[in-house]
Amino acid sequence: MNDKNFTIVIADDHPMLLSGLNEELTRNGYNVIGQANNGNKALSLILQLKPNIALLDIDMPLMTGLEVIKAAKDNNCETKFIILSFHREPEYVVQAKALQIDGYLLKEDSFKEIGDCMESVLNGREYFSESFDNDSLNTASEEMKKLKTLTPSEITILKLIASQKNTMEIADELCVSTRTVEKHRSNIIDKLLIEKGTNALTNWALINRVVISEI
Repeated sequence: MNDKNFTIVIADDHPMLLSGLNEELTRNGYNVIGQANNGNKALSLILQLKPNIALLDIDMPLMTGLEVIKAAKDNNCETKFIILSFHREPEYVVQAKALQIDGYLLKEDSFKEIGDCMESVLNGREYFSESFDNDSLNTASEEMKKLKTLTPSEITILKLIASQKNTMEIADELCVSTRTVEKHRSNIIDKLLIEKGTNALTNWALINRVVISEI
């Protein structure tokens, strides 16, 4: 694809950030064909317009940027997805890698890096912000490896926990004892090295529900 001859959809629930990004992209010759201020609208535009690239914030109402990407991929969307967010925490990087997101930038990054990222993903190369150190990216890869140590039964229970079902509800659905569910919960916590505490696994599962849905 030559130079800037590709289409872009952008989404952010902050009006000033959305407007500023659109103006900067347009001023630099990029072809922005759609803007959205919530996840539902972003998904609708992506499926309808089929842009080459979608630049998405994570924290949006109705659907998060990660949920938009998962839903679009489930619809066999060929758009390249780039997250543009304030979040640099490892759990977000893990989710990005689990969804095989093409690029992940921080809102503090320069506009030049946005251009570099778009060029890279269009050429089939994954791109993470230069602001991420190697330790953060390596940690995300290690987290993905931990998930692969779970048994099929543990994965099933983890997915039910992520859907906000309690131990009793999980036991009833799987026709097992609550003791069996609790044992699986304990094993999951140990394997994923989750810090023990009240609702620790539930809270982890809710934060990482997008990752869990992909395993």
